[in-house]
Amino acid sequence: MIVVGLTGSIGTGKSTTSAMFRELGIPVHDADDTVHALYGGKAVGPIGRSFPDAVKNGVVDRKALSAILADHPERFSELEAIVHPLVRQEEQAFITRERTSGSKIAVLDVPLLFETGGENRVDKVVVVTCDPEIQRQRVLARPNMTPEKFELVLSRQMPDAEKRRRADFVVDTGKGLEAARQQVEDIVETLAGRRG
Repeated sequence: MIVVGLTGSIGTGKSTTSAMFRELGIPVHDADDTVHALYGGKAVGPIGRSFPDAVKNGVVDRKALSAILADHPERFSELEAIVHPLVRQEEQAFITRERTSGSKIAVLDVPLLFETGGENRVDKVVVVTCDPEIQRQRVLARPNMTPEKFELVLSRQMPDAEKRRRADFVVDTGKGLEAARQQVEDIVETLAGRRG
């Protein structure tokens, strides 16, 4: 089975691209969805011990946690030390399930793939990109997003140019959905042909 890492900076269209892989029948493990689930499950206890004000009614309150991290960005590493190993466990379980069920290709959708050394856990990397102006427009159109928040997120992500340099495949979502879908189909065909 070929394990593909899918990554891209905020607002580049990674979620849309991830959905395109799913539409082609490729199983996708979404790290963000996993974190959401963990914030209502396994991560609540350890996060509550480190960030007591971030847990409300037995779940991690993302807004409260974001506010703490905005005031104390140096504590991101503390949170990551709790969350990343739990995400890894779920990821491994997903890979094992897909191998067992005979999947030829499986995708790990990981926003901070390069930043966390995740490229060492996959066979190929797909980077989603778009023009920086399109990216900025998309992100600032999101509810509750500010230019300051956008800059904070970008400051924690590897520059897009460096991600593209390290990618095996690049999907540019700035040229429209159909163009992006064609790029994803080409990638799947290439990978399927490589290991039948």
